[in-house]
Amino acid sequence: MRQAKMGDTVRVHYTGTLTDGTEFDSSPEHEPLEVTIGSGQVMRGFEAALVGMTKGETKSAILQPIEAYGTRDPQNVHSVERAGIPDEIDLEIGTVFAAEDSSGNEIHLQVLEFSDRSVTFDANHPLAGRTLTFELNLVEFVC
Repeated sequence: MRQAKMGDTVRVHYTGTLTDGTEFDSSPEHEPLEVTIGSGQVMRGFEAALVGMTKGETKSAILQPIEAYGTRDPQNVHSVERAGIPDEIDLEIGTVFAAEDSSGNEIHLQVLEFSDRSVTFDANHPLAGRTLTFELNLVEFVC
């Protein structure tokens, strides 16, 4: 039976959970995710877990932060003057919004705290530093 290897394109259903069992993402209600293994389309640990799987196989993969969204980087937490934030932006702790970095790439910023003088944002991925578990089902190989 054919086993998935680097360079193969596969379709996979997945459910991602945190260590406490909270589901953070899932594909079964949608089309399977199409991935070319080794292309960097998805996190490294997710790709590695697909290697060796066969069509129809289901398995569980536990990804440490370094294999997923990385560790939390304190240098990604920034404070800016409140005057630099447009008035139409409604600030609430926990709110996430998109912005552009200095290279024009989209980044997501989460409001950690704010006052009349400053706003502190976290540009780390919300799942950075977290151990993730994925239930994977290799649906098919794409020829």
